[in-house]
Amino acid sequence: MNKKESRLRRGRQARAKIAVLKATRLSVHRTNQHIYANIIGPDARVLASSSTLQADVREALGGKSGGNVAAAQVVGKRIAEKALEAGITEVAFDRSGFRYHGRVKALAEAAREAGLKF
Repeated sequence: MNKKESRLRRGRQARAKIAVLKATRLSVHRTNQHIYANIIGPDARVLASSSTLQADVREALGGKSGGNVAAAQVVGKRIAEKALEAGITEVAFDRSGFRYHGRVKALAEAAREAGLKF
Protein backbone atom coordinates (compact mmCIF):
# COMPACT_ATOMS: atom_id res chain seq x y z
CA MET A 1 0.00 0.00 0.00
CA ASN A 2 1.48 3.32 -1.01
CA LYS A 3 1.02 6.80 0.44
CA LYS A 4 -1.96 7.74 -1.76
CA GLU A 5 -3.83 4.50 -1.09
CA SER A 6 -3.32 4.98 2.66
CA ARG A 7 -4.71 8.51 2.50
CA LEU A 8 -7.74 7.38 0.49
CA ARG A 9 -8.41 4.55 2.98
CA ARG A 10 -8.29 6.97 5.91
CA GLY A 11 -10.65 9.30 4.04
CA ARG A 12 -13.16 6.51 3.38
CA GLN A 13 -13.18 5.54 7.06
CA ALA A 14 -13.85 9.13 8.15
CA ARG A 15 -16.64 9.61 5.58
CA ALA A 16 -18.28 6.35 6.68
CA LYS A 17 -18.36 7.55 10.30
CA ILE A 18 -19.77 10.96 9.28
CA ALA A 19 -22.43 9.22 7.14
CA VAL A 20 -23.57 7.18 10.17
CA LEU A 21 -23.95 10.42 12.14
CA LYS A 22 -25.93 11.96 9.24
CA ALA A 23 -24.00 15.19 9.74
CA THR A 24 -23.29 18.02 7.34
CA ARG A 25 -19.59 17.86 6.54
CA LEU A 26 -16.86 20.29 5.61
CA SER A 27 -14.78 18.37 3.08
CA VAL A 28 -11.25 19.57 2.32
CA HIS A 29 -9.02 18.58 -0.60
CA ARG A 30 -5.58 19.94 -1.29
CA THR A 31 -3.14 19.74 -4.16
CA ASN A 32 0.30 21.25 -4.49
CA GLN A 33 -1.09 24.44 -6.02
CA HIS A 34 -4.65 24.76 -4.66
CA ILE A 35 -6.96 23.99 -1.76
CA TYR A 36 -10.68 23.27 -2.03
CA ALA A 37 -13.45 23.21 0.60
CA ASN A 38 -17.06 22.04 0.23
CA ILE A 39 -19.98 21.94 2.63
CA ILE A 40 -21.84 18.72 1.82
CA GLY A 41 -25.25 17.86 3.27
CA PRO A 42 -26.30 14.42 4.57
CA ASP A 43 -28.03 13.81 1.21
CA ALA A 44 -24.66 14.27 -0.61
CA ARG A 45 -25.55 17.67 -2.09
CA VAL A 46 -22.96 20.44 -2.17
CA LEU A 47 -24.41 23.35 -0.20
CA ALA A 48 -21.44 25.75 -0.39
CA SER A 49 -17.95 25.68 -1.85
CA SER A 50 -14.79 27.73 -1.96
CA SER A 51 -11.34 27.24 -3.44
CA THR A 52 -8.23 29.09 -4.50
CA LEU A 53 -9.45 28.90 -8.11
CA GLN A 54 -12.24 31.45 -7.45
CA ALA A 55 -11.66 35.02 -8.59
CA ASP A 56 -12.55 36.64 -5.25
CA VAL A 57 -10.10 34.40 -3.39
CA ARG A 58 -7.33 35.10 -5.90
CA GLU A 59 -8.03 38.80 -5.54
CA ALA A 60 -7.76 38.54 -1.75
CA LEU A 61 -4.41 36.78 -2.16
CA GLY A 62 -3.08 39.51 -4.44
CA GLY A 63 -2.37 37.11 -7.29
CA LYS A 64 -0.02 34.94 -5.20
CA SER A 65 0.05 31.16 -5.06
CA GLY A 66 -2.91 29.19 -3.79
CA GLY A 67 -0.68 26.51 -2.29
CA ASN A 68 0.21 28.13 1.01
CA VAL A 69 -1.17 28.67 4.52
CA ALA A 70 -2.36 32.22 3.78
CA ALA A 71 -4.49 30.93 0.90
CA ALA A 72 -5.93 28.19 3.11
CA GLN A 73 -6.92 30.78 5.72
CA VAL A 74 -8.75 32.85 3.10
CA VAL A 75 -10.60 29.77 1.80
CA GLY A 76 -11.52 28.75 5.37
CA LYS A 77 -12.95 32.18 6.10
CA ARG A 78 -14.92 32.26 2.81
CA ILE A 79 -16.41 28.78 3.28
CA ALA A 80 -17.52 29.67 6.81
CA GLU A 81 -19.17 32.87 5.56
CA LYS A 82 -21.00 30.97 2.81
CA ALA A 83 -22.10 28.26 5.25
CA LEU A 84 -23.48 30.81 7.71
CA GLU A 85 -25.36 32.54 4.87
CA ALA A 86 -26.91 29.18 3.99
CA GLY A 87 -27.96 28.68 7.63
CA ILE A 88 -25.35 26.05 8.47
CA THR A 89 -23.63 26.57 11.81
CA GLU A 90 -22.32 23.11 12.71
CA VAL A 91 -20.38 20.67 10.54
CA ALA A 92 -18.22 17.56 10.81
CA PHE A 93 -14.68 18.13 9.54
CA ASP A 94 -13.70 15.73 6.74
CA ARG A 95 -10.00 16.16 6.02
CA SER A 96 -10.05 13.42 3.33
CA GLY A 97 -7.22 11.49 4.95
CA PHE A 98 -4.81 14.44 4.92
CA ARG A 99 -2.83 15.04 8.12
CA TYR A 100 -4.21 17.79 10.35
CA HIS A 101 -1.35 20.27 10.02
CA GLY A 102 -0.20 23.01 7.71
CA ARG A 103 -2.79 24.12 5.17
CA VAL A 104 -5.55 21.77 6.36
CA LYS A 105 -5.15 23.01 9.94
CA ALA A 106 -5.06 26.67 8.79
CA LEU A 107 -8.30 26.22 6.84
CA ALA A 108 -10.03 24.58 9.81
CA GLU A 109 -8.91 27.23 12.29
CA ALA A 110 -9.96 30.07 9.97
CA ALA A 111 -13.40 28.50 9.54
CA ARG A 112 -13.76 28.17 13.32
CA GLU A 113 -12.75 31.79 13.86
CA ALA A 114 -15.32 32.89 11.28
CA GLY A 115 -18.10 31.22 13.29
CA LEU A 116 -18.39 27.63 12.05
CA LYS A 117 -18.61 24.95 14.77
CA PHE A 118 -16.96 21.54 14.38
